[in-house]
Amino acid sequence: MKKVISIGEALIDFIPNQKGCELKDVIGFERVAGGAPANVSAVVAKLGGKSNFISKLGRDAFGDHIIEVLKEANVNTDYVLRTDKANTGLAFVSLKEDGNRDFSFYRNPSADMLLEENEVKKEWFKDCHSLHFCSVDLIECPMKYAHKKAIEFALENKSIISFDPNVRLPLWDSEESCRDAILEFLHLAHIVKISDEELEFITGYDNMDKAKEVLFKGNVKLVLFTKGKDGAEAYTKDKIVKIPGSVVDVVDTTGAGDSFIGSFLFKLLQDDINMEKLDSISDEKLKEYLLFSNCYASNSTTKKGAIGSYATLDEIIKYMNK
Repeated sequence: MKKVISIGEALIDFIPNQKGCELKDVIGFERVAGGAPANVSAVVAKLGGKSNFISKLGRDAFGDHIIEVLKEANVNTDYVLRTDKANTGLAFVSLKEDGNRDFSFYRNPSADMLLEENEVKKEWFKDCHSLHFCSVDLIECPMKYAHKKAIEFALENKSIISFDPNVRLPLWDSEESCRDAILEFLHLAHIVKISDEELEFITGYDNMDKAKEVLFKGNVKLVLFTKGKDGAEAYTKDKIVKIPGSVVDVVDTTGAGDSFIGSFLFKLLQDDINMEKLDSISDEKLKEYLLFSNCYASNSTTKKGAIGSYATLDEIIKYMNK
């Protein structure tokens, strides 16, 4: 089996012990390992796929903890470097009553931002099925150019490139710089996963009919549009597949979007769907993948945190068969 590689930030999320209050009013937190690309790596590995993660962590206790959590999830961490020049990133989170979140980030800079392009090795991508990345580490820093090098090597190996913009505006100097970076990288990807909350910000349109004109450029072959409790949609240039949502008792939405794209990439890996087959997946298969990923993400929201909330393949099959 080939492997799924994710590149980008790994950090510690401090999840509040209570819901329904602003961050300034939270008096207790629980430490959990996170960071969107790290979460995606964990999903693929926990489902039984081969998974590697590329990043840089501080040579500190938080970095040690992240490595331990990833290894426990069966993620290969050989491509995670360590540094004394910056600490591992931290994010403090507050939860609203509906499980949605507000963030405060401590990364000025954090270790992940310091990964250099010359530290990304071509041989890492020899058996790469897909490369996944997000936008948090596309700010102007060495890691941005490490992403470009990783994408270059992955494309040389005809790997699928997957991009989840995962907009986090507090990390950017301006909305414009965030949008510009996303659009710069978006068309390098074959798969774009975008949420209903991000669509208008990124494309300028609040509906997919018009947004498709912005999204389907460059390499883009498949757009996954997630709508939370309202389900999900998959678009190629000439077709649409839609599935309804599911209602669950939401505890925490942290990492839910990551679990959706991670489980979708796992299904592509499992079925040996390569880059050339992406836009010719049958409607039936696309629906199967969407239902699986939507169920996986819904299940993850019923527990706290990200990596710790992700199911194994046996667990999610049992959940789906209830």
